[in-house]
Amino acid sequence: MRKGQLEQQILLLVTLALVAFGLVMVYSATSASAALANGDSSYYLRKQALYALVGVGFLLLIRRSGYRALRPLSPPLVLASIGLLLGVLALGETVNGARRWLQVGPAVFQPSELAKLALLVFAAAYLARRPAPQTLGELIKPLGLVTGVVCALLLAEPDLGTAITIVVMIGGVLVVSGVPARLLATAGGLCVTLVLAATWFEPYRRARLLSFVNPWDDAQGAGYQPVQAMIALGSGGIFGEGLGQSVLKANYLPEAHTDMIFAIIGEELGLVGATALIAAYAAFAYAGFRVALACRDPFGKRLAAGITTLVCGQALINLAAVMGAAPLTGITLPFVSYGGSSLVVGLAAVGILLNIAGDDGRATSRSRVPDRDRRNRRTRAPVAGGGRGAARTRRRRDVRRVPRAV
Repeated sequence: MRKGQLEQQILLLVTLALVAFGLVMVYSATSASAALANGDSSYYLRKQALYALVGVGFLLLIRRSGYRALRPLSPPLVLASIGLLLGVLALGETVNGARRWLQVGPAVFQPSELAKLALLVFAAAYLARRPAPQTLGELIKPLGLVTGVVCALLLAEPDLGTAITIVVMIGGVLVVSGVPARLLATAGGLCVTLVLAATWFEPYRRARLLSFVNPWDDAQGAGYQPVQAMIALGSGGIFGEGLGQSVLKANYLPEAHTDMIFAIIGEELGLVGATALIAAYAAFAYAGFRVALACRDPFGKRLAAGITTLVCGQALINLAAVMGAAPLTGITLPFVSYGGSSLVVGLAAVGILLNIAGDDGRATSRSRVPDRDRRNRRTRAPVAGGGRGAARTRRRRDVRRVPRAV
């Protein structure tokens, strides 16, 4: 098996399996509510299936393209994403107290999903052509400033969960780039301080943080959603109540088909189903980081590490929030939760990762030929009568053959 082919197969199979599983769980979580609201139990399933088809099309197209073409496009992509985030604040429609979506005809698009990928390409391109930052000043200019601008626009929507995901993603790229651990710890402490400040000075975020400490103190208020999620997970037991048999999805658990879908999985499929889902993300992480470590191109290495960190880091944040191990952030479970923008952009990112895995194998095989030729030229015996250089080589060889005097 060619180098990188196993990782490609794992990434492709795991991704498609998660998408298919997500379609099943979206239908299970929305069939009753959709039938009552629209008279069509498959309303959300059909929309998610359409997004999945578009995303898989992007995955297959990008997989056959060259990821290096993204490198010169990184500045325009970041500027375009910043412009779209500004457009959301100016023109976006407010839903549940947040402005995160732009409507283009019949389609609704979430620019923050594009911003994650655009910022990742920019960070990978910048760090690939320069030595790893060694001081906080080198880290801040310009990478920290650009990341800060994007995160500030996300906090204004407000969308703290996506901002946290971006910070985690950039952290993964910095680790692969060789940034010193002390600098990473300093930058991480600064980011945690800013997140806590942004949380404390926003009333609804402060309520979520306090409810995370003990959600049962306000089980009918700020702690309602985490309490219902824990009840759903506990009700599933080992093998679950059975597919489609969830009770909590029937107007008890808010956002059951988006950021809280893992609670429905735990209720219907139990510990076995939840563990299998976590194992799928672990397999994705294993294959993705293997691709990053094996890639010889600095840009491809950082891009692969960032995509893997983005998918698995977002999954970890979502799972931790649903299980009560972290405050709720409102981000989706990659490839499983309902959401068109997240699914399409996520599948496109996997296409880039697959292209890096396939390209690295071909690039490695090509690079071995000139290396072998240079090694042969260095070790080739000199031609007799080849001048003073050949004579010096023969004299050195003759000296080595003379036995050392005792």
